[in-house]
Amino acid sequence: MGRNLNPKCKQCRRTGEKLMLKGDRCSSPKCAMVKKNYPPGAHRVKGKPRRTEYSLQLNEKQKAKKIYNLLEKQFKLTFDKAKKQKGDAGENLLKLLEKRLDNVVYRLGFASSRSQARHLVSYGHFTVNGKKVNIPSYQVKTGDIVKIKESSKKKKIFSVLSEKLKKMEIQGWLNLDREELTAKVLHDPAKENFEMNINTPMIVEFYSR
Repeated sequence: MGRNLNPKCKQCRRTGEKLMLKGDRCSSPKCAMVKKNYPPGAHRVKGKPRRTEYSLQLNEKQKAKKIYNLLEKQFKLTFDKAKKQKGDAGENLLKLLEKRLDNVVYRLGFASSRSQARHLVSYGHFTVNGKKVNIPSYQVKTGDIVKIKESSKKKKIFSVLSEKLKKMEIQGWLNLDREELTAKVLHDPAKENFEMNINTPMIVEFYSR
């Protein structure tokens, strides 16, 4: 399984935005974007550099990849699939990214970041419709039941979820039973459920060059 091993805080600093790659730490004063709100490197450029149209499109594509924790090949394959579907390619892209099992696990609050969610899915801690699924890119469908395996609920990472989930707001396209740690996919994610800081037209333009 391919992974981006670059330091997460440097990825945010390079993009110039908080990408929430480290979960709770990103909301704390320890966040690198709070302490070092400038690009990494010994010879950093002061002020905002002038950006070409291409560099803006590239940065937007790179940002989306980092947010959803994908490598270039995975991201491009997802975009190609979105482009073949009816409707706006950019919206289709984000819909496919949101319906990945690792993203659903993150959205449900079962993991503090998408990176952690991918790790947990890969180790087989979740079932979909009663069957173990260890493929992070698995696309959930309307009516699917996502559940933490009974044997996994005893693990420390899941045993402390109850208090956390009481305070968490779950997106409307997912229905979570906080006691049973079971969720149902009610329908496809809508536009308001997407990561709103992603400019999808720029990504479409980048891949249309």
